[in-house]
Amino acid sequence: MLESMQKIAILYEASQAVLSTFDLDEVLNHILSIVKDYFQLQNGAIMLIDKTKRELYVRAHFGHSNLPEGYRLALGMGLTGISAQIKRPIYVPDVVKDTRYIERVPETRSELVIPLMVRDEALGVLDFQSDQYDFFDQETIDLLTMFSTQASLALENARLYSLERRRAEQLEAINAVARQTTAVLDLDELLTVVCQLLLEWFRIDHVAVLMAEGEALRVRAFEGRLTPKVAMGSRLAPGAGLASKALTQGKSIIANDVHDRNIEAYIAGFVETQSEMCVPLIFLGEKLGVLALDSARKEAFDTDDIQPLESVADICAAAIQNANYFERMKQLAYVDGLTGIHNRRYFEMRIIDELERASRFQGRMSVIMVDIDHFKRLNDEFGHLLGDEVLRSVSAILKQPLRKSDLVCRYGGEEFAVIVPETSGENAMTVAEKLRRQVEDHHFPGVPRQVTISCGVADYPTHGRTRDELVAAADGALYVAKQAGRNRVIAALLKKATGSSGS
Repeated sequence: MLESMQKIAILYEASQAVLSTFDLDEVLNHILSIVKDYFQLQNGAIMLIDKTKRELYVRAHFGHSNLPEGYRLALGMGLTGISAQIKRPIYVPDVVKDTRYIERVPETRSELVIPLMVRDEALGVLDFQSDQYDFFDQETIDLLTMFSTQASLALENARLYSLERRRAEQLEAINAVARQTTAVLDLDELLTVVCQLLLEWFRIDHVAVLMAEGEALRVRAFEGRLTPKVAMGSRLAPGAGLASKALTQGKSIIANDVHDRNIEAYIAGFVETQSEMCVPLIFLGEKLGVLALDSARKEAFDTDDIQPLESVADICAAAIQNANYFERMKQLAYVDGLTGIHNRRYFEMRIIDELERASRFQGRMSVIMVDIDHFKRLNDEFGHLLGDEVLRSVSAILKQPLRKSDLVCRYGGEEFAVIVPETSGENAMTVAEKLRRQVEDHHFPGVPRQVTISCGVADYPTHGRTRDELVAAADGALYVAKQAGRNRVIAALLKKATGSSGS
């Protein structure tokens, strides 16, 4: 009796070390250390329960066990699964004679499984094997069962501590995302910030933002440590991939093993991905896109991740909508309200950019100033409503033959300015002549006479190196064209011409 009491006292003292920390890995190490040193056991494992999948998985082990960490077994299967399910210890002195036994370690002759219980809930099991028949005596079983209560409390404390710490981190992450995204109004910059914040605050290896374009999704940003298999700007066909599925269903999707045959619609975005979580970006019912979070580990996500990441997604969706709204407002500031083409403000911004680019790369560019001939007379004879319609029609005609890189703006009144990058000399004159001819050939409904334009052409660096020099040269050439009879294209002289266009 005295010897048993001494053993219990020593075991109790050893158990205090298990309860002395809230770190799960340290708790597991203490448990295994006590089992090995105090009970002189050679082989065993700690298996915890995955409540979502109703499975046991190996979280730590020692000895000659060949079970890798992460090995899984359904509740109710094998001695460990049955013990966790019935919540009672199971001892089998000869595993060969027990049909419930599932062989994992060939040397095993006897096995003891003790559930780890807190109140009436099983957290997992302590699983011990021996290569000797009937190795565990009743006293050892009783002491290990007593020890399991201390181990269970330590594991539960570590779990609760980890949960609270993770919740605090997630709340801090949500606040950080809210602070840093609301101040960013440029969409591309915003998406980059979102990726960086998610990488910083959540346990993931890569994050991508896919934006909705009609029924499809396009990759607009990604950051992380994994190797991309899709290029930036890639477009996912409608319905393709977990991201499309998440957006269609309007709810988050977790795939903790992307190579599982039961995972439908997965498209590999990154080489090393083992787990993926897709969270839809929805703002006031409008589906904007998806956050795709990837990990190089299997089982990287659980249901506890959904709520905080959906909160982050809601904040990001609102910020994206704000950025989209700001971009629309910015575009409206650069668009002429009457004609729908860019205005002079945009022209002034772009001509500086194009001049800097041409100067940096020793390129060329041209400016064509365009004026509708006798427009004041047309307004006086047929009224401003018809005059406005002519302005809209001329704007549309000037845009049609131009390249995507070319730019036509309403410069003011009936005057237009055209920027033609990487074009000069005769080529620029050809562009201007094409514009003139298309206006001349166009039938303007309600206008009983022909509408024509005059054009002045100047190019960089021949006629000027600055914005003022180039525009003045083109405007001077336009003045000459109008003085020479209108409905014609004139190139600027090498010496800057002066004057202003008439009507």
